[in-house]
Amino acid sequence: MTTPSASSVTAVADGPLWVVTISRPQARNAIDMSVARGLERAMAELDERPDLRVAILTGAGGNFCAGMDLKAFAKGERPWLPGTGFAGLVQRPPGKPLIAAVEGYALAGGLEIALACDLLVASRSARFGIPEVRRGLAAAAGGLMRLPMRVPRALAMELALTGRHMGADEAWRAGLLNRLVDEGGALTAARELALEIAANAPLAVAASKQVVIQSRAWSEDAMFARQHPMVEPVIASADALEGARAFAEKRTPLWQGR
Repeated sequence: MTTPSASSVTAVADGPLWVVTISRPQARNAIDMSVARGLERAMAELDERPDLRVAILTGAGGNFCAGMDLKAFAKGERPWLPGTGFAGLVQRPPGKPLIAAVEGYALAGGLEIALACDLLVASRSARFGIPEVRRGLAAAAGGLMRLPMRVPRALAMELALTGRHMGADEAWRAGLLNRLVDEGGALTAARELALEIAANAPLAVAASKQVVIQSRAWSEDAMFARQHPMVEPVIASADALEGARAFAEKRTPLWQGR
């Protein structure tokens, strides 16, 4: 992948995995327009390439992301892109699974980026929060909407109104994290989780992700009808037949994505 100027975002294929790194460690990986464009490109390439199954998003230098670059914002820069929103990601995340691997700060826009991911792995050094109110801002890049879906509403409201930080242990107890690991181990744990996902049938994974995301807005009466057009192509696929045959023959399935 061609990265933006100063390599503010790098993306490297590792077998079926796409490891995307925000690389502005001198600014705790704060989001400026260069990072937003780089992330948008990386996510587009993820969905375009059939060899890539799962992406991991992380940050360089011991932090995930400290949010929007306030110095750039003060000069009039707003790192929002048409269609994809803040950081080129939060408004339209990729169709394929995306895992956040968090060390250090995931604050403000950094937490909002993590919330746009499907799964969240963090080390015990991680700190989370939406402290925008302390800077006269609001967590308008998804934090105020997505955080109450991932942690108890009372906790989300407290974090939104006080701006306080939440440590990794508290985030784990609140159900925000899929894995909690020792400091320095987030990327390794995210790779292990990503490989578990990548071993599964790609059509089934894609449909499962969409049903989980979209069904939040479905009524109980309509939910099976809404699910049907998403899962029926999976059940009728060649991969479904291959999965059954592989089970009967006691072998590893060979997925074709069709």
